[in-house]
Amino acid sequence: MAATDRGSELTMAATDSNSFRDPVLVSGLIRKIQNLAASLESSKCVDTSPHAPIDASFKAHSVAPPKAHPNNPNNSKPNTNRPNRPIRIMEVCGTHTVAIARAGFRSVMPANIKLLSGPGCPVCVTANADIDSIIACTRIPNSIVATFGDMLRVPGSSSSLQQCKTEGAAVQVVYSPLDAIKLAQDNASKNVIFAGVGFETTAPLVAASIKRAAALNLKNFFVVTAHKLVPPALRALINDPDLGLDALILPGHVSTVIGVAPYEFIAKEFGVPAVVTGFEPVDILQGISQLLTQLANGKTTIEIAYSRAVMPSGNPVAVATMNEVFAPCDANWRGFGLIPNSGLTLREEYVSYDALKRFAPEIEATKEHQGCLCGEVLRGTISASDCPLFGKVCVPANPIGPCMVSSEGSCAAHYRYQIVG
Repeated sequence: MAATDRGSELTMAATDSNSFRDPVLVSGLIRKIQNLAASLESSKCVDTSPHAPIDASFKAHSVAPPKAHPNNPNNSKPNTNRPNRPIRIMEVCGTHTVAIARAGFRSVMPANIKLLSGPGCPVCVTANADIDSIIACTRIPNSIVATFGDMLRVPGSSSSLQQCKTEGAAVQVVYSPLDAIKLAQDNASKNVIFAGVGFETTAPLVAASIKRAAALNLKNFFVVTAHKLVPPALRALINDPDLGLDALILPGHVSTVIGVAPYEFIAKEFGVPAVVTGFEPVDILQGISQLLTQLANGKTTIEIAYSRAVMPSGNPVAVATMNEVFAPCDANWRGFGLIPNSGLTLREEYVSYDALKRFAPEIEATKEHQGCLCGEVLRGTISASDCPLFGKVCVPANPIGPCMVSSEGSCAAHYRYQIVG
C-alpha cells in the first residue's frame, strides 16, 4: 500500500509550464480516460448498492470509526466488479475545484465517470460558530482583527468582517501571518488578533508567527485558531453512506506539507485508490487516468502524480513547527458537524496567544442561513447548481453562503464557469 510515484509518457513529456496545457497531451489523456472508462463499464456488476450502510451505528453527520466501505465491505482485496452506477471521483482541494471547472472537464468525462467536489475550500468549511467567534473579536476594545482577504465577506450568523469594518471596526487585510506580527509591532497600544483559518498549508505559517511573537516577547499579538486537518475529513467522507466514493484526487498544496503517509488509511482500510495531483489540465487528467487504471486493475494505493512539488515525506520542518505549537482537537466542519481530531488548538506553552481565552468576547448564538445548502455542497451530496438559492438570491455580488464567497468555493466556480449539474 506504499505510495508510488508513477507518471505516464505524456506527463513526462511536459517539461515546462506551457506543456502542462498542451492540447495534444490533453486530448491523449482524455482518450486514455475514455478507454479506461469503457473497460470499467464492461466490468460493472448489477447488484452492488452505492448506498450500502458502512456501520450500523452510523448517523447522519457522524464520523464514527468505519468498519467497511461499500466497494470493499470486508476491508480485503479491492472489489474489481464495479457497481451499476457512475464511478464517483472526488477532489478535496479548492484549487482543483476551480481548475476542473475552468477546463470544463466534467463535460468531456465519459457518462460513467462523475467528478465531485468535496470540502477543499478552507474558508467554506469553517463553521458559522468559528466565523462568529472571529467577528466577536472585532468588538474587543482597542483591538485590530487581521485576516486574509478571502474571509472578509464570509457571512457569519448575522454579520461579516466586511460589514463590521464598514461599521467602524478595525479590520485589516494581511497577506501573511507575519504581516500581523508587523502590525502588532507598529501598533504597540493595540491588541492584534489574527484569524487563523486554513488547512495544513497555512497552519505552519501561523505556528511560525506565534513562535516569532514569543521570541520577540510580543504581548499584543493573539490568534483565533480555526485550522482544519484534511485526513480526518477524508475519513468522514469515505465513511458517508450517501456518497459511496470510488476514488479520491488528493490536495496538492496540503500534500506538499504533510506528504502522503497520512493518507495511507484510505487504501489500507477502505480499499479506495487515491492520487495526489497538481493543478494544470495535464496534471488533473493524469490523476484521473491513474485512478481509473487502479480501479481497472483492482489495485488500491496512494500515488503521486505531482512529483515536481510533492515528496512522499512532505515538508518535515513545516510539520514539526505546526506540531510544536498546535495539538489536534475535535472541530466542527460546515456540512459535517464534529469531526474528531480534525482541528488544531494551541498547546499549553502557547495558550497565552489564544485570543478567545485571553479576552472571552461575547459570541452571538449561532444560526444557519435559511435555504443555504453549502453544507450539502461541501459533502458532495448535491451539486452547487442544485441549491435553490444558487444563481438567484445567492450570487457573487450578494453571497448567502461561503461557497459563493471564496474564489475556491464550489458555488463560485459553478457560477463563474456556468456549470449546471
